Amino acid sequence: MAPFKMTISRMVGALGIVSNLLLRLQWSHLQRLMRVNSLFSENRIVWNFSHMKEFFFHREMPVSAKQPLTFGQAGHPLPRSFAFRGETFDTAKWQRARTQTAIVVVHKGAIAYEAYYLGTSAEDQRISWSMAKSFLSAAFGIAHSEGLIPALDAPVTDYVPELAGTAYDGASIRNVLNMASGVRFNEDYLDFYSDINRMGRVLALGKSMDAFAMSLTERARGPGLRRQYVSIDTHVLGMVLRAASGRSVPDYLSDNILIPLGMEGDATYLTDGSGCAFVLGGLNMRTRDYARFGVLMAHGGRLGARQIIPAEWVRQSTRQSAPPPCAADADTDNGLLGYGYQWWLPPDAETGEFFAIGIYGQYIYVNSAQDVVIAINAGDRNFRDGNGRITLTNIAMFRAIVADLSGR
Repeated sequence: MAPFKMTISRMVGALGIVSNLLLRLQWSHLQRLMRVNSLFSENRIVWNFSHMKEFFFHREMPVSAKQPLTFGQAGHPLPRSFAFRGETFDTAKWQRARTQTAIVVVHKGAIAYEAYYLGTSAEDQRISWSMAKSFLSAAFGIAHSEGLIPALDAPVTDYVPELAGTAYDGASIRNVLNMASGVRFNEDYLDFYSDINRMGRVLALGKSMDAFAMSLTERARGPGLRRQYVSIDTHVLGMVLRAASGRSVPDYLSDNILIPLGMEGDATYLTDGSGCAFVLGGLNMRTRDYARFGVLMAHGGRLGARQIIPAEWVRQSTRQSAPPPCAADADTDNGLLGYGYQWWLPPDAETGEFFAIGIYGQYIYVNSAQDVVIAINAGDRNFRDGNGRITLTNIAMFRAIVADLSGR
């Protein structure tokens, strides 16, 4: 009987160890979910947005250069006010209302204005949110030029056959680049049960983003008919890039853009539990490095003698090419914006005027003709007010800065 009792004792002990391990894992998941639930709290949002790797699985990206791309210094104050739709706004008051944490203005290779607010610093790694989509677009353009993804009108299922039978079956790569996949997806950040918030919980709990994308089976309309901003579209582009290149998105982006760019700080990508990058919004870096990327785009993808992003892709991706907006956006200020390949265009955009945007007030604004780039980070909890009105007012501020710098 003694050996039997010993066996039972060992089994019970092993079960105890396993149970304890499972409890610890579950507790870890619950802790992460509880922290994520307070991510946008008014009294924590500024700190949280500079410390995102404390909330999510992540991957460090050692991409800083020994000799970063340097900026000159050309101190120039911001305009004290700007106008939009007949109303004059005090610039400093508007910045405070938007809970801006950082602004870097680069004009002709020199920093014209730079400031950090609300206890943040130049060294903070700030979350990009959907500005990451525009970085992925640039990486996609390199893969396209290398022949890894030669035909933008090819179905996404050619590269990711696991998407057959999902809402993405029949959508082309170009459809998805244009945010015109037709997939039914609720992007309401204020609705706990929306698709975008379900996706956030997938990320927080360390589940698979690929599996989430493949679980979407309903369409709102056919591919290519209307533009509807659907963040999961960008994850599908990431799936295509991974399949075509045989590499992770952080590796491909680092080697082809971030390291050649000459960044002054390292970056971090948020990931799901399997290490797959949260390509639709998980990039974190310094505000000056967001500005460096904007300068690269303003110069047609060229840095000195090196063409990093194909010039033709820069032109194609930043011009209006998406179909008209869906009915929900058509009569709003959001409907006045143009869209290319994961880049936005202001109303009545000048040639070479475009921007990347992330929720809660993240921007990389580019005016190529005047060689001005404006990078902004913020924790604006009212960024959705007016269905695009806040965005258009910010664009008016950016244009006032450009006019002041260029003497127009």
